[in-house]
Amino acid sequence: MKREEKFYLIRSDILPESIVKTIEAKKMLESGEVDTVNEAVDRVGLSRSAFYKYKDGIFPFNSMMSETIMTITFALEHTSGYLSRVLMYMAEQGGNVLTINQTIPLQGIASISMSVDMAHTKVSSTEFLDGLQQIPGVRRAMIVGRG
Repeated sequence: MKREEKFYLIRSDILPESIVKTIEAKKMLESGEVDTVNEAVDRVGLSRSAFYKYKDGIFPFNSMMSETIMTITFALEHTSGYLSRVLMYMAEQGGNVLTINQTIPLQGIASISMSVDMAHTKVSSTEFLDGLQQIPGVRRAMIVGRG
């Protein structure tokens, strides 16, 4: 029987030193500042055993918010500048485009699928989608996934 995972939101200033150092070491490894676990733990003053004990249980808060990635598909008129307007709108709302896939336009309409990081958007996903549909050239838009 699998144990249910529980998560807690804890201020960093009350965490034990070994956990804070594990977080620092993970950041160094992820950013490429260091190449090996040995280098990371030496720099932060942590034992390898402590690092391995905690590393799989510590995540930055925003990495736990996977629902912030939304996949949107829409039909766009094949006219110069329309995709640019869509991208500008997404940027203005705080969305960060992760992927774009576009088909060759058929009968003047291109089918586009985008994955967008919604973590820093100024509006809800519903308002975001409504705004997207108001852009000239967008024939229809819908959310096809989150994750």
